[in-house]
Amino acid sequence: MAIYHLHVKVIGRAAGSSAVASAAYRAASRLRDERLDRPHDFTAKRGVVHSEVLLPQNTPEAWSDREQLWNAVEAVEVRRDAQLAREVEFAIPREMSEAEGIALARDFVQAEFVDRGMIADLNVHWDRDADGLPKPHAHVMLTMRSVDEDGFGKKVRDWNSTGMVERWRERWATLANERLAELDIDARIDHRSLEDQGIALEPQSQIGAPAQRIAGEGSPADRAELHREIARDNGARIIAEPSLALDAITHQQSTFTQRDMARFTHRHSDGIDQFNAVNNAIRGAPDLVELGQDRRGEHRFTTRAMIAAEQRLHRAAKVLAEKQRHDVRDADRKAALARAEARGLVLSREQADALTQITGGRDIGIIVGHAGTGKSAMLGVAREVWEAAGYEVRGAALSGIAADGLESGSGIASRTIASLEHGWVQGRNHLTARDVLVIDEAGMVGTRQLERVLSHAADAGAKLVLVGDPQQLQSIEAGAAFRSLQERHGGAKIGEVRRQREDWQRDATRDLATGRTGAAIDAYDNHGMAHGAQTRDEARVDLIDRWDRDRQAAPDQSRIILTHTNAEVRLLNDLARERKRAAGDLGEDVSLTVERGDLCFASGDRVMFLQNDRGLGVKNGTLGTIHEASAQSMSVQTDDGRSIAFDLKDYDRLDHGYAATIHKAQGMTVDRTHVLATPGLDAHGSYVALSRHRDGLNLHYGRDDFSSQDRLIRTLSRDRAKDMALDYAEADPAQDFAARRGIAFRERVIEVLRKIVPERLRDRIDGSRPARDGALGSDVAQRPGREEARKDIRPSADALQKALAYDPEAAMRKARTEALKRHARAVDAIFTAQERGNSGTPDQLRDLAESRASFEEVRPDGWRDAEAAYAKDPSLAREAGSGQANRAIRALQLETQLRTSPERRAAQFVERWQHLDRTSLSHYRSGTMSDYRATRAEMGEMAKSLQRDPQLESLLANRKAELGIRMDSGRRLGAELAYCHGIDITRGRGLGL
Repeated sequence: MAIYHLHVKVIGRAAGSSAVASAAYRAASRLRDERLDRPHDFTAKRGVVHSEVLLPQNTPEAWSDREQLWNAVEAVEVRRDAQLAREVEFAIPREMSEAEGIALARDFVQAEFVDRGMIADLNVHWDRDADGLPKPHAHVMLTMRSVDEDGFGKKVRDWNSTGMVERWRERWATLANERLAELDIDARIDHRSLEDQGIALEPQSQIGAPAQRIAGEGSPADRAELHREIARDNGARIIAEPSLALDAITHQQSTFTQRDMARFTHRHSDGIDQFNAVNNAIRGAPDLVELGQDRRGEHRFTTRAMIAAEQRLHRAAKVLAEKQRHDVRDADRKAALARAEARGLVLSREQADALTQITGGRDIGIIVGHAGTGKSAMLGVAREVWEAAGYEVRGAALSGIAADGLESGSGIASRTIASLEHGWVQGRNHLTARDVLVIDEAGMVGTRQLERVLSHAADAGAKLVLVGDPQQLQSIEAGAAFRSLQERHGGAKIGEVRRQREDWQRDATRDLATGRTGAAIDAYDNHGMAHGAQTRDEARVDLIDRWDRDRQAAPDQSRIILTHTNAEVRLLNDLARERKRAAGDLGEDVSLTVERGDLCFASGDRVMFLQNDRGLGVKNGTLGTIHEASAQSMSVQTDDGRSIAFDLKDYDRLDHGYAATIHKAQGMTVDRTHVLATPGLDAHGSYVALSRHRDGLNLHYGRDDFSSQDRLIRTLSRDRAKDMALDYAEADPAQDFAARRGIAFRERVIEVLRKIVPERLRDRIDGSRPARDGALGSDVAQRPGREEARKDIRPSADALQKALAYDPEAAMRKARTEALKRHARAVDAIFTAQERGNSGTPDQLRDLAESRASFEEVRPDGWRDAEAAYAKDPSLAREAGSGQANRAIRALQLETQLRTSPERRAAQFVERWQHLDRTSLSHYRSGTMSDYRATRAEMGEMAKSLQRDPQLESLLANRKAELGIRMDSGRRLGAELAYCHGIDITRGRGLGL
């Protein structure tokens, strides 16, 4: 899969480097170093597929020669510790061909470096990993001085700024993703954190045992040291910006546990000290939200951004569900059914009911169908109904092969969701009120992506139909959006399996769909289709033996071998091919270097296409049989009956196609399947693998993986269904907060009061009987000195005891008010200290921390909302601390609403900014410069605040005109806002809270 990697470093003499030697190595060339009077020869280095020097305008043409250029740099830099060049290294998506990757790298280098005045020495390397997969990347050496016709001038310090590096990171991700979408390639660089922060974490490769052993002995191990260097770098970034970690963790899961955080921290830190610092930074991140305990008793967490995305998803779905704008006539429906029957397609009662539901007027339709129930056939009839009513029907799916399956099964013109979204971003192919969009395999679409599609459909007034099965393969990205939408809005269900031809096999598929995996495996075992071997190696050979007998007995039938990992796929492909070669069923081998390494192909070989290509009409996952192969070209008969021919220099994304991963098989139908079970499987993968066939399957496993069939069943029955943050209830700081943890509200109040009431009084709080007459007991009240001690109890134990006895909610309200007052006193003390020029005494800072913790107990995030209110109006803290809390409570509630409603926060930000802008202009015109400067300072603080609030920054990105931004300066929004209004935000004091 595509990865994100962009690393910037300086090449300098202080580290013993030479610009000429560095350039020779990266270009795999021989260059003479005039300063050292020696050559640097790296011509034996392999993997460099493109090398050139790109010059900005008005640059000496002679410097297009690499040797002259870097010798000139060495000559102009005279210091012993001179910085000679800047290097930017970035990974190219391996899904691209060499030509596409080189073009992408050149475009990026030209736009971001050369057009800014830097000379760029670009070298593209197409190395291969130990597993044979390509590892394409680019090295760009950049000059650091301004340049004109006369040569080098002064060094340009702006090129070395952190902001510039952040821009390069963001621009690389944006440009790469745009190009991937244009090429209709499914892969994407994970650039969410780039959008939010302008930076990203570096990917880390695994350290093998030899490298670990060498490192442990104290000898140099380059790979191990690189791994640790990246870990240290990532740890430092997370400490500075903890939201980076939360973004990365929630890329594939909506909620997570403390163990997940610790595992992530371990990977992205070096040593126990940094581990603790990183872990503490993540745990203290403002965006972190605790949800409560799951059914296993583990505390689960999510982020405010994840909750906001889920809320947007359900708001868009609610808009669609409440609209009835896509009615069709009964006559059109009946006519379509009649035409289907004439073709021999008779819909079952469930299919007919589903057809009626989704062709109704409601703007959202949902179909949950088991594997092999004929969803696509029913959608083909629905297409005819919609088209007869004058609607345009479009289809989409997460992967190209799934989109292809939807189109071939229903006749709905389909493409990938990524391709659709790219068109919308470019202003093309927007949905309209006359469109019906069908999303197939919707259970595999992540929450964020499905939310964008739903929001676009709701804004356009289009109809959206979601089709899938929440029990099949889960979404790769975070969330279970399809399942959540189906639970909230209902939908049609199709459970009658039609794919399998025998009744008992259809029953087995239903068992798989309903979580009864053991019953399905028992059924196949009883019919002689489950086969255990002593080892996985033997199971693999047994599978190929059975596959070979099967293909020779029924050569006209379709078949596929399925397993869980790519490594197993390669082994099974090799074994299957050897068996065909031994039987004389393959032509002469042609050795080719393709995307997955050096492979041999021959006529008769099964082949799988690994990249979408509109010109060829193939998708990632398309299967076929080679008709003819040479070193330059290949012709293939695809399984859908088409003959295609292509030059290998134009398309080399190929692999043998005897075996495939289960993920490649979702949506596939063949006559027979052969499945190798491995320990990574779960209920969702086994459901897909064991339901692809029409006639039969054979399930193989090794007893070194599964000691018994019971163990096999337990593994293949594991439920790994993804969850949603909102599964744990809508965020509420009071009663729901306790309920989500399985705690009765009264018990929650007792838990809180025990923490804020002195130990000597806790037995009364824990008592099961209500106190009478408000007394705590004569043994407490009448002892000498007790009355004085009672004055320090906050809140009053008497009041809390009575409130708890008769009204637990009143007790919690009282506790919140008292916590607010204590926190306000602590904040006011800090404000007073800051006015005197210091940051507060250790006692004051400790009191602030303790008051925050107490406030958090009774109202999660209450102290954050209170401090946001005090930052706007410091007098509120003094009022609340003195006992007059009403104004502070109202301000706190408003801040809570703004925090939990991002759109409202964005609207208030725009409104406040526009007010300050008008006010500052009025002050300037009237000559009241002190007021003018104060207003501009507040505007500067607002602009600066966006650097700490990526969610708000994202929401405001589409409201630039309202904020007075008339041009794109290339900066982040806060800096751009300040720049367009002439405000300096590089200095200023914060509240320090």
